[in-house]
Amino acid sequence: MHNVTLGHTLSNQFETIVIGAGPAGLTAGYSLSKAGREVLILEADPTYVGGISRTASYKGFLFDIGGHRFFSKSREIVDLWNEILPDDFIERPRLSRIYYRGKFYSYPLKAFEALRNLGLMQSTACVASFLYAKAFPIRNPKTFHQWVRNHFGERLFGIFFKTYTEKVWGMGCDDISADWAAQRIKGLDLWAAVTDGLRRSLGRRGGGDSRAKSLIESFRYPRRGPGMMWEAAAQKITAFGGQIEMDRKVVSLHFDELQKIWRVTALDGQGREYIYCARNVVSSAPMRDLMRAITPTPLSLLHARELKYRDFLTVVLIGRTEKELPDNWVYIHDPAVKVGRVQNFRSWSPEMLPDEDSTCLGLEYFCFEGDGLWAANDSELIDLAKHEIERVGLMRARDVVDATIVRQPKAYPVYDETYAENVATIRREIDLRYPGLHLVGRNGMHKYDNQDHAMMTGMLTALNIIAGQTIYDVWQVNEDAEYGEQGVSGVKEALASLRHTPSRAA
Repeated sequence: MHNVTLGHTLSNQFETIVIGAGPAGLTAGYSLSKAGREVLILEADPTYVGGISRTASYKGFLFDIGGHRFFSKSREIVDLWNEILPDDFIERPRLSRIYYRGKFYSYPLKAFEALRNLGLMQSTACVASFLYAKAFPIRNPKTFHQWVRNHFGERLFGIFFKTYTEKVWGMGCDDISADWAAQRIKGLDLWAAVTDGLRRSLGRRGGGDSRAKSLIESFRYPRRGPGMMWEAAAQKITAFGGQIEMDRKVVSLHFDELQKIWRVTALDGQGREYIYCARNVVSSAPMRDLMRAITPTPLSLLHARELKYRDFLTVVLIGRTEKELPDNWVYIHDPAVKVGRVQNFRSWSPEMLPDEDSTCLGLEYFCFEGDGLWAANDSELIDLAKHEIERVGLMRARDVVDATIVRQPKAYPVYDETYAENVATIRREIDLRYPGLHLVGRNGMHKYDNQDHAMMTGMLTALNIIAGQTIYDVWQVNEDAEYGEQGVSGVKEALASLRHTPSRAA
């Protein structure tokens, strides 16, 4: 079973306290402890490290919460992966498809297959729609719909973006900020995708470091899931002298303005209280929750309360099937079913399953904590998943012999029309009123980052703490600096470009 339970007799005074043992928090803790700095990591989960990148288990079956490819163009991050987990990576083919209105499309697309599935009339209409959008773009697009329409045309937006995006976010594409599209799919150019699709249709491999991440053909993966990475990181942190406390939910942070010291209060599952002090706090906790916990009360608390999150749950179906399933995952764009994505854990790694004959699929349902899907009992969710997996055609309901549910709150920070202003206001106050408070990671910064971007924010924050000053502006990671898109040869230049400049939020 993949779990970590660490306990220590602690003094309550530290140089740095890290809230959250996910990729960002553990990377910060690893970098600090390796440098010989005093660090304590507080994790609310009583069992697992890794956050959303953990590996959960059930009766010998292992499953990834959301799917985590280990691919990065940052040499620093790749080197860190190799340093922490040197002997347990396997190379996996990247195979995925899109299911739309009863048909499967390879993703990345194969041009001739897409043409056959869509039909000549629909394909022609897609091209005409794209050309029209290029000729008459919407100026200064504000919404996800407008941004995608400008880049791909209205027809392709409706087929390959609208339904899936609305499943993920639970809101209309006109209510989602264009920032999300610009951050997540800006590297994908339609002509590049078509050219790549033609190569695939002809059996040729595209390549080159300039290709978008969404077009990669293989990736590395820990042989027993991403939790291996974070369990190894936790063990190395303690070996370096750092400390990790599980089952410690941070409930309040008080800043002493005279001594410039943070007092952090945490509770365990039994309700026992623990108080720690530190000059630096590195938080990967959801920004909304963090600001609610701070005293003196932040002036930006009302802005923090406006931040929203999208949750999801995975229904894991276990059984035996004669169908060959080579996919890592299948994106379900069809509006006739509620499931948004299906993971095939054997294709991630054969070692995720305890035998050679079983099939283990994870059906991901996006929801809001407390809504109908989230609150449904397990038997209702399992029945829904069995019905939908048969309707999609990946497995027969009668072939399912066992199942379990994993719920993941606050999986995605929501990019609605007010999020940017809210985050900017919170950043300004932290810069002015709360020295020593550092935000990292996806939820900590309210940025829908990949695992490697979250790790980079933790690494750069640790470097700032070690230097005793803000050398790197972590808010530029995966934004203007685009460290992950510059390739190995550009990493040093990319890091140099992250040197601190006055905050845009100021």
